[in-house]
Amino acid sequence: MDTKWARWSVTAVCAAAIVVPAGWAQRQPEPAGLVVNALPAELQQKIDETAQQVLKETGVPSASVAIVRDGQIAYTHAYGTARLGADGSVHGAGAVAATPAMRYSIGSISKQFTATAVLMLEQQGKLSLNDPISKWLPDLTRANEVTLRMVLSHTSGYQDYWPEDYDMPPMLQPTTIEHILDTWGKKPLDFDPGTRWQYSNTNFVIAGRIVEMVSGEPLWQFLKEHIFTPLAMEQVWDQDTTKLTAPDAEGTMRYALGPLRPAPIEGSGWMFAAGELAMPAYDLAQWDVSLMDRSLLEAKSYDELETPVLLKDGTNTHYGLGVDLSAMQGHAYVAHSGEVSGFVAENMVFPKDKAAIAVLTNEDASRAAGEIAREVAPLLLGLSTQSQAETEKQAEQLFESFQQGKIDRSLFTPWCNAYFDATALGDFQSSLAPLGKPERVEQTSEELRGGMTFRSFRVTFPNSSRILTITTYTEPDGKLEQYLVIPTT
Repeated sequence: MDTKWARWSVTAVCAAAIVVPAGWAQRQPEPAGLVVNALPAELQQKIDETAQQVLKETGVPSASVAIVRDGQIAYTHAYGTARLGADGSVHGAGAVAATPAMRYSIGSISKQFTATAVLMLEQQGKLSLNDPISKWLPDLTRANEVTLRMVLSHTSGYQDYWPEDYDMPPMLQPTTIEHILDTWGKKPLDFDPGTRWQYSNTNFVIAGRIVEMVSGEPLWQFLKEHIFTPLAMEQVWDQDTTKLTAPDAEGTMRYALGPLRPAPIEGSGWMFAAGELAMPAYDLAQWDVSLMDRSLLEAKSYDELETPVLLKDGTNTHYGLGVDLSAMQGHAYVAHSGEVSGFVAENMVFPKDKAAIAVLTNEDASRAAGEIAREVAPLLLGLSTQSQAETEKQAEQLFESFQQGKIDRSLFTPWCNAYFDATALGDFQSSLAPLGKPERVEQTSEELRGGMTFRSFRVTFPNSSRILTITTYTEPDGKLEQYLVIPTT
């Protein structure tokens, strides 16, 4: 299952059944301070308004948000409906309002926990990121050429076993680690190891299995013992073996523009090591604080986790070990999104700013989590923001400039400026000028991709059936990396 709403995907697998530790099968007492409100009233109001507006625009039933400010969890709040009513609606009898105590699946955000487990074993001298995976799984394709670093950074070449944004029939039945490794880990590689970046859940099934083989204990037990317990992450749940039920959030989905429906539930084993975790936003924020404070690992391990991996030709992947690495208006952040059936999550950590935003939502194939995080981040950091009206105005002004054969090159990145050479400017002017002034330029979509913001606009003209599409990519500093005009009708 692929998270199209940001750069990353989600999912994974589990071997033999893992015994849930005693006491974790029932809802635990709420940790002290789960509901936090230590933000200035004005900032809190802006965050609330942002979350509520995004839920209204997207139709996603609920969101749970945790905010870290000045290195401390400063605010937690939940919005909307976490469990549908008996009639399947958000307002029907039996519908349950979202609360900060509820757990949501975090999908592929789980990957950074698996990567951390590998780094812990490296600290203990039991393995190295540069070890070939043939040391443990010699039967996998070209295992002697693929290193642990490659699987943790998606540069191995192993094909993704679940790139779709829905549950195919086999995924509704239980599976095992061995089945996934035998089926996808023994296929020909999609590319030579280390030569390309391609998201693949299969990589983390491999990594999780190696953690189990090296540590001698189930991955879940290792994570609980070495990460969750030390960080007081008391509500983390292994969604892969024991599915979320009331009182936690319920996953939902839609067919096209149809009504919300309960999302299908994956069979056990499909999310192991790559998307198995569920938790309240508060617990995810506690993890974020540990990343800022570097409190769990040695400094060298955090450097490994947060250093972008380079391809063999020197190309920067902007991806570390289970984490995306980017910047917003010069503020570096570590991030990842996640999606499993019924849930989408987004987590952004600004280590130097001692700030973070964790957003959990309960509708799959939706953009609400990423959009809330992206709009809250500038508020939290005190950065300039760009409203939809402003992006539409900019897109229209640039369109009219191109109709005149003009370009303000200060608005574009060097690559986009290279794209707009004399031939491009000439073709833009000759083909767009006859259409006249647009009647309307309307933004139709917005999402994160490759560390940038992707937007699509619909352009219409008076007294004409002609419709064009503009697509843009905007860097965190506001410069445009792309401005394309595409015929629609």
